[in-house]
Amino acid sequence: MSLATADAVVERLRAAVESTGATSFGRFAGLFPLDGDRFLAASTDSVGSKLMLHRRAGTLRWGGMDLAAHCIDDVLCSGAEPLFLLDYVAAAHIELEQVAELVEGAADVCRSAGCALIGGETAELPGVYRDQELDFAGTCVGLVARDDVIDGSRCAPGDAIVGFASSGLHTNGFSLVRTLGEIDRDFLAPHRLYLDDVRALRARADVKALAHVTGGGILGNLLRVLPAGVRAHIDWDAWERPAVFEWIAERGVSEDEARRVFNLGIGMCAVVSEPPQDALVIGELA
Repeated sequence: MSLATADAVVERLRAAVESTGATSFGRFAGLFPLDGDRFLAASTDSVGSKLMLHRRAGTLRWGGMDLAAHCIDDVLCSGAEPLFLLDYVAAAHIELEQVAELVEGAADVCRSAGCALIGGETAELPGVYRDQELDFAGTCVGLVARDDVIDGSRCAPGDAIVGFASSGLHTNGFSLVRTLGEIDRDFLAPHRLYLDDVRALRARADVKALAHVTGGGILGNLLRVLPAGVRAHIDWDAWERPAVFEWIAERGVSEDEARRVFNLGIGMCAVVSEPPQDALVIGELA
């Protein structure tokens, strides 16, 4: 899906979603009041077209890791701790070994995050999916105390933007990447899990906002969590980009387009008033 189409879908569905009592539609995770003191935080996503490349490269286990890390990282942006994950595998014809690789990869990440993989669904849908191809999606649910919710509302000009390095492309931009030529297996590295990074930063700084850098790039995802009238200014030379982004540039993708589509080496951003001395500061708010 193009970024423009994704934005249009959000706006088209907003009224229907908010009519059910939901608020803050379009953020990384939705919040549901569990009681007077706590919220459940939930997010749903998939591996997308990267799964096609994983299948061909024999790295479907990495695809499972992609899914779990992506969903958990989304939930982290609300300040929540992950509780459990559900998955969904669909294909024209289910092959047990492929499903096992995906689920075992997701379980690897869930174990490291203390997140239970409590179940899911497998669907065989000939005529809906192409032969050989498959889809993998999941939902992560977490828990956050009302006083610990991170929603970006306190962000203000002068705050620093801290960046956490990505492992590469993560799970976004592959519809474009697949048009550029044969991609190296190493460029399919799994989506990075930021649970420990976020916990460590929150123990040392007042984290006002978290933005998981997925489709839309660094600026597009920061925009999702910043208050109206507050903008992010990024120092694009503040970090070294993984090799895959040089490969993409060499194949004619402009810098402007790359900034709109890819994470360019920063997979998670945090907004803080006073960054720790050893933090990677990649910009500030204005």
